[in-house]
Amino acid sequence: MSKVSWYNAVLEPTFHLPYPGDTLAFVVLSAPSMFEKAFRPFLSQQKLQSLRDPIDQCVAYHMALAKERLFPSLKVDVIYDYELHPNRRPKVLMQTAAHVSGAAYYYQRRDVSEDPWGKRKMYGVCIHPRFGGWFAIRAVLVFTEVLAPELEQILPIDCLPSREDRISLLENFNFNWRDGKYRDVLPAEEKYSGDQTLYFSTSPAERLKLLELWGQLHPIPPC
Repeated sequence: MSKVSWYNAVLEPTFHLPYPGDTLAFVVLSAPSMFEKAFRPFLSQQKLQSLRDPIDQCVAYHMALAKERLFPSLKVDVIYDYELHPNRRPKVLMQTAAHVSGAAYYYQRRDVSEDPWGKRKMYGVCIHPRFGGWFAIRAVLVFTEVLAPELEQILPIDCLPSREDRISLLENFNFNWRDGKYRDVLPAEEKYSGDQTLYFSTSPAERLKLLELWGQLHPIPPC
């Protein structure tokens, strides 16, 4: 849960969200169990659009259901993690949004005192207190007509207080992210299944073939 002002306050104006500062927003995370509980049932019931990523279609489907069933009388703007402006700038910096909402801690180079990387570019990464790196940030829901001026900010849990752990996390993420070792920077109560790990390690262009191999693609039954 967040206010737009918390997000805008830590970013340059070019990244600001165009809503009043007290506007209520939520960051949507997917836990590891999403693959079995949401994605596979979605594949068995819905017909995929060939030009869209299957996970993106699944998330959009469930966000539409949530809006219809939980917030039918409210105006909610959904901004997905993959959405870009025409100039290719992300519509939301999802890791920043997760951090200011208290959902996950966004570890960055500035969190390491006297860092050892010189002029090398280092990207940051969010870590969740329960899932470590085994989760994803999928969307931001903005309740455009709901103002929450009294909402108090809850800071994210700093799971890695030591300098050594932060260095290890950022080096594993930047130098060897494909092996997924950075995800295990702390013990996670739940991780991706074998099939889920294989799916996400498969190139996007080959994922439909993998789903076909698993027999996961099913057309909608005729009326």
